[in-house]
Amino acid sequence: MRQPKLESRNSKGAASFEFRVSIFVSRMRVINSLPELGEPTAPSVVTIGNFDGVHLAHQTLLRRVVEVARPQGLRATAITFEPHPIKILSPDHAPKLLTPLPSKVDLIASMGIDMLVVLPFTRELARQSPLEFVRRVLVDPLRASSVHVGPNFRFGYRQSGDTEILEELGKQEGFRVKVVPMLCVRGDRVSSTRIRELLTEGQVHKATRLLGRPFSSRGLIVAGMGVGHKHTVPTLNLAPIEEQLPKVGVYVTHTRLGGVSHDSVTNVGFKPTFGDHRLTVETFLLDFSGQIDETEMEIEFLYRLRDEMKYQNPAILKVQIQEDARRALKFFRLLKQYRQSTTKSGHQVIGPSGH
Repeated sequence: MRQPKLESRNSKGAASFEFRVSIFVSRMRVINSLPELGEPTAPSVVTIGNFDGVHLAHQTLLRRVVEVARPQGLRATAITFEPHPIKILSPDHAPKLLTPLPSKVDLIASMGIDMLVVLPFTRELARQSPLEFVRRVLVDPLRASSVHVGPNFRFGYRQSGDTEILEELGKQEGFRVKVVPMLCVRGDRVSSTRIRELLTEGQVHKATRLLGRPFSSRGLIVAGMGVGHKHTVPTLNLAPIEEQLPKVGVYVTHTRLGGVSHDSVTNVGFKPTFGDHRLTVETFLLDFSGQIDETEMEIEFLYRLRDEMKYQNPAILKVQIQEDARRALKFFRLLKQYRQSTTKSGHQVIGPSGH
């Protein structure tokens, strides 16, 4: 495998990877301001949230909205915010996102939602009272028939509105409110905060259980320092991203290039064997040779192999990488066998670990 050729089109910045609103994703309409709706049409079945990660609890809400809307001929609508509200209200405490907006949009679209409203979160919006929010967002533009939220839903000035207030306002303004109970998986509460904790600990297999799919990072492929190609193994380097990453270390991964998934080993770290460097994400494709022309990639983190370590020289590091590759190939063999057995038994596999 050779390092990818990064042509001049990649030097145009992130424009090729930039998300554009007011488009249709699959069947889903995406808008980023309520005036874009124009005159209200069909009533909506609505859910609201940050939907960071679009994890199993979010998926439950989104599916519920679709299941309620479809038989009645109503519009299944999700409302989210950009940027994350905490980034405006308390920037120093803003969490790193699990899913940037393009990924979140794709995931929500896959749930069958008809329309996604990406509300710009501003201080003006934050100052609205619960009643103002309900009338200006849910009632007047969307004609909400019912609103579905999680048990910890908060809205309005200083989060003064909760599910009980929403229910009271629903009776007043003419929509029903359904609160979906908290979801737990193997004793773990399914939440974006818990998933971030698991990733920070390197427990990507547990994060998979709560997400319902492997955690992934995606972005542009950039040229590295060339040390891998010269001294160890050739790798693809992910452009620096601001979103959440797993704990520094070495992982078994899938790397998607141009719609094709490749078995891989990925290092998240600082390349200590070659001196002090900024945090990088570099992936080594297993059993692959040829030219790579893609300019973007997505890396799915399946299993943590080990901590990143500093070795005496690149030759020793290369031996360790070969051992990492051997263990990764064994992982994929076992995964294939497990999936074959569960397919025969009729069980569903939601993640690479199968549970």
